[in-house]
Amino acid sequence: MSDVPSGSPGANHRPAGPPITLVTVPGLHGSDDTHWQTWLEEQVKRAVRVRQRGRDAAQLGAWSEAVRHALAEISGAVVLASHGFGCLATAHALSHLPHGAFYLPGATVLGVLMVAPGSPEGFRSAGAFDARRLDVPSVVIGSTTDPWMPIEKARNLAQRWNSAFVNLGDAGHIDASAGFGPWPLARHAIETFARQVSTDDRRVSVAEVSQKR
Repeated sequence: MSDVPSGSPGANHRPAGPPITLVTVPGLHGSDDTHWQTWLEEQVKRAVRVRQRGRDAAQLGAWSEAVRHALAEISGAVVLASHGFGCLATAHALSHLPHGAFYLPGATVLGVLMVAPGSPEGFRSAGAFDARRLDVPSVVIGSTTDPWMPIEKARNLAQRWNSAFVNLGDAGHIDASAGFGPWPLARHAIETFARQVSTDDRRVSVAEVSQKR
């Protein structure tokens, strides 16, 4: 886990929004400087990236533990943004907390953005994955041309998580290679979750997140 330094590119353009911490959870092999997750970290006041010791080897138990460890070190409101296998690790971490994600020692999870989730079937060797209902607001964004996850399976996974679902259409794996560097929709999703820091309404609609597609 590491903080994104305040002097990183784009820091001067960060919004003066609600005091949240953005936690990014990259997928297999991590997210480079041209990836939307890196760009998104530069759009907020405080961002923490979960760095896996073995980022080139998917291990569900170890990866989800790294997510829980990152959350345990944060105090205050949190929004997570995960990609690929990082989505499975995030969901596993949140759904296996003993008292639910709203009752972390110091962090309050306001919402989770899960983009191009990895296929549980494709990562069978990483450990048994049980898609349980999440007790936090969440949005899954899938693509009709994701080579790693058919759109209907992504939709089904969202249903099992009780997540809103956005079909982005022909968008590949929704990563840097598919042209997703600066990505206003991701920022809009984070800001939508963040607005809940001062309200008791934790419901997030597909319309709210997808209107800036």
